[in-house]
Amino acid sequence: MPDLGQRLFKAREAAKLTVLNQLRRRGLDITRNPFSTQLKQILDHQGIESVLDIGANIGQYGATLRSSGFSGRIVSCEPQSAAYELLTQRTDKDPKWKALNTAAGAMPGSLEINISANSFSSSFLPTSKLHLDIAPASRTTGTETVAVTTADAVISEQSLDPTRTLLKVDTQGFEDQVLDGAHASLPTLAAVQLEMSLATIYEGQKLFGALLARMTDAGFSLYALEPGFADPRNGQLLWCDGVFVRAR
Repeated sequence: MPDLGQRLFKAREAAKLTVLNQLRRRGLDITRNPFSTQLKQILDHQGIESVLDIGANIGQYGATLRSSGFSGRIVSCEPQSAAYELLTQRTDKDPKWKALNTAAGAMPGSLEINISANSFSSSFLPTSKLHLDIAPASRTTGTETVAVTTADAVISEQSLDPTRTLLKVDTQGFEDQVLDGAHASLPTLAAVQLEMSLATIYEGQKLFGALLARMTDAGFSLYALEPGFADPRNGQLLWCDGVFVRAR
């Protein structure tokens, strides 16, 4: 039975989804941001027809793709039970958007995830003091044992064509392990979008420089950057999203 925190999270996020849906029916969409337009241009230019969304939470990324005009397939993976339940409220209405109740890592199995108060900061890794200082809602309020698969397995099982697929990874410091589980697909993937930290947000995570070097070694070029979040105390950029495309 979900604890009180999970029930409150689901009630709050369900209310947000209701408001967003009402706004869309009136021709308004407050989920759109300037980077979504740039991302749609990249998807079109690279001939990308499907997106594997690792770390979907309640479907924010998929909703942004749809609001930007992307009409291809989306496969979203989310391990947390409460967030997954809300994710399915979006995917059930979209025949080309599928939700899977799983995490992705280096190998299949199960892992214990730290559930944060705000849900989207939940991670398999411990939260750093820096993160807690600037975002108290990232604190851990519980744990959940979740299923883990690999990106390679999802690509195969969902019949995604890697040469026409963007792999999006937003896994709160677990990005390197997701890439480990995509080793068979990386040589042919059209593009990869990674959340990359410039400071230690989760203990033990790989930082921007290491992820950039890994993607470059795998034959990708950094194509676009979206600034993510800066420390409100000093303006230091703490994380960003990098879009990598296969070098030609």
